[in-house]
Amino acid sequence: MSFKKFRIYFQLSCNPNKQIVVLYNMSTISDQHYIDKILQGETNAFAVLVDRYKDMIFTLALKMVKNREEAEEVAQDTFIKIYSSLNKFKGDSKFSTWIYKIAYNTCLDRLKKSKKEDLNISIDDFSSHLIKTMDNALSLFEEKERKQTIQKCLNLLPNDENFLLTLFYFDDQNLEEIGKIMNISANNAKVKLFRSRQKLAVILRQQLEPEIIECYERER
Repeated sequence: MSFKKFRIYFQLSCNPNKQIVVLYNMSTISDQHYIDKILQGETNAFAVLVDRYKDMIFTLALKMVKNREEAEEVAQDTFIKIYSSLNKFKGDSKFSTWIYKIAYNTCLDRLKKSKKEDLNISIDDFSSHLIKTMDNALSLFEEKERKQTIQKCLNLLPNDENFLLTLFYFDDQNLEEIGKIMNISANNAKVKLFRSRQKLAVILRQQLEPEIIECYERER
């Protein structure tokens, strides 16, 4: 699959009004199966991997660059890099970990060029019960509403913390995998996760209905 054809495919596959016919059963076959096919010359099999990961790659890119057009460009660049270096994937980590790391580094490159500044979130008045309080408050929402609330608050966090928590909350990545993706140790990922959840809790406290928070504050 040429890069030009890939760009067209990616744009169409992200457009729900267009239809793309994929000739592979995506539901049960492993990533490695398609990787092997691509390396053997069946380049159209790459469309399956794009379909499988395009939503998460775009979501992660959007968390970092915070602009839809730029996120689409980052996602396209990420898949081009994945396609170009597919023979370098050795299977010593999950394929998702490998491609999310490429996405993360591509985002960092884009941010260095644009030099965007993040909002500074203070956690000086954070107390140890706050994360539990926020989790309890969120449990009152329907799943869809809860996800929308978290997503809205995540977008107020600095890029890397937004990225980290998206992996943790929405892709079920463990600390070791997150560390590999973000080029940090698992222990460092644990510390960053804790501090990021602190900041998210502060933001959630500001966003959620006061009466919900007051209800749980009384239960301390």
